[in-house]
Amino acid sequence: MSIKVARKESASKFLGLVVNKTVFLTAIAVIILTVTFTLIFEEQADYYFGMAQTFVSAHGGWIYTLAVNLFIVFCLYMAFSKFGKIRIGGHKAKPEFSLWAWFAMLFSAGIGNGLVLFSIADPVRDFLNPPRLAGQDPALIAQEAINFSFLHHGIHGWAIYSVVGLSLAYFTFNRKMPLTLRSAFYPLLGNRIHGWMGDLIDIMAVITTLFGLATTIGFGVGQINSGLTHVFGIPSSLFYQVIIILGVTLAATISAFSGVNRGVQMLSKLNVRVASTIFLLVLILGPTTFIFKSYIQNIGSYLVHFIDMSTWTESLQGTDWQKTRTIMYWGWWISWSPFVGTFIARISKGRTIKEFVLCVLILPALVTFLWFSAFGGTTMRDILLGDTAMIAAVNDNISTALYVFFDKFPLAMLLKVLGVILICSFIITSADSGALVVDSITSGGKLKTPRYQRVIWAVAIGVIASVLMYGGGLNALQTVVTISGLPFAILLVIMCFSLYRGMSEDYDKAERKEKLLERESYRKNILNLVNKEREEKNLKKIDPDKAPDKKPTITDL
Repeated sequence: MSIKVARKESASKFLGLVVNKTVFLTAIAVIILTVTFTLIFEEQADYYFGMAQTFVSAHGGWIYTLAVNLFIVFCLYMAFSKFGKIRIGGHKAKPEFSLWAWFAMLFSAGIGNGLVLFSIADPVRDFLNPPRLAGQDPALIAQEAINFSFLHHGIHGWAIYSVVGLSLAYFTFNRKMPLTLRSAFYPLLGNRIHGWMGDLIDIMAVITTLFGLATTIGFGVGQINSGLTHVFGIPSSLFYQVIIILGVTLAATISAFSGVNRGVQMLSKLNVRVASTIFLLVLILGPTTFIFKSYIQNIGSYLVHFIDMSTWTESLQGTDWQKTRTIMYWGWWISWSPFVGTFIARISKGRTIKEFVLCVLILPALVTFLWFSAFGGTTMRDILLGDTAMIAAVNDNISTALYVFFDKFPLAMLLKVLGVILICSFIITSADSGALVVDSITSGGKLKTPRYQRVIWAVAIGVIASVLMYGGGLNALQTVVTISGLPFAILLVIMCFSLYRGMSEDYDKAERKEKLLERESYRKNILNLVNKEREEKNLKKIDPDKAPDKKPTITDL
């Protein structure tokens, strides 16, 4: 099902760049002003952004909770309804990448270094500050800590990415529209997406993507620096962290210049291979049986409490635990969705909708759960047995938690080196795929642009991260990113309606076309039978001896 929609060309030449000038210049101006404000008025920014976060959590948290659950229901409906068989790009479309390469890229872009940073830190923090079971059996508290880690890093987050990715993939490859967020709203807005409404949507997507990536890189280099301290004795300091950002930016620039088929794909495969090696070493050298048992138990406990945790809003407790946990994570996932969703859409041509949803929604969550069971689950077991080393590490600096965890294993130095490589590779993959996405949005949705444009955005991400790391303001900017998730959550709910309407229109058109073709085929068959019967009658009148054997007539049929 592939229907071409008339589109207005929004990109033009500007200083040698192929860009939508309104989106490009406005996004650049807002980024410069925001970074300048957070640097000059860091304390005031922290205060006012903190107040905004508290307000959003108190009065808008229920919107987040409702929205992320609706996204799961919507994705499952799309997969198992009549739409599930629709192929992205049309029924003749073939996947551009193998299943392995496709999953590696979407997983690397979607999870990033959060898999490594929070797999230990989150269960420990939620064990020390339980959401609902304070004062009860420590084993129950530990299990609930794992359950909430699964909630925050599992199906709900990937449902957010699935909504954006599926919407953009469908309208880009099936309706032949630009690969920008505005295209997903065409069924509702029509040609107005080519005006200020569409520009506003794309500007918001560019800003949240750049800030989200910059803050993630800024915090991720702390973990890299901690690893270098553990492995090589390099001091943990601002100077070395800026050097690390420059190195990451250089690597991301080279990868972005190479494009999706080379740089991003190669790094993504590296991510999965290194992560698999680390996991297998932990599995073999660590408590093997416990990890498998806890994986099964953790998934079971998560599913049993799934609806309860997913809809919990602290309405009766009167606490604010969710402000820095659940609400923060939903805002963070949503703020990353323009970037990750656009990237997943870019690489998903040729997949059926059912295949897309199951692979993007379920498979990454299962892999994440396995990793969390090995690292977070083992840590919970050690804490219950009286080992408090991980508690001290998390309280001191969560960036060091992974390396303290590795100290308990044989081949600890090898694990630490692999950990540093994995974090670097994850961050570089996020930066270069982010540069490709921002370049696509600011160029009006073009899939192919001059290579140096991607380089500009890769460098911009690194510069923003370096400036904020050096001058302060990362915490304030992270708060802004999570707050911006609320209007995006509402926008994504509207996107679901838009995608449903668009697919329904196209499906109905395809059905009507198919029925017309069937009627036309039936009419032609009837005419052929009638004409054949007439020819036989005429032949019999001319020469009865040459008349053919009796065959079924229209009356017999």
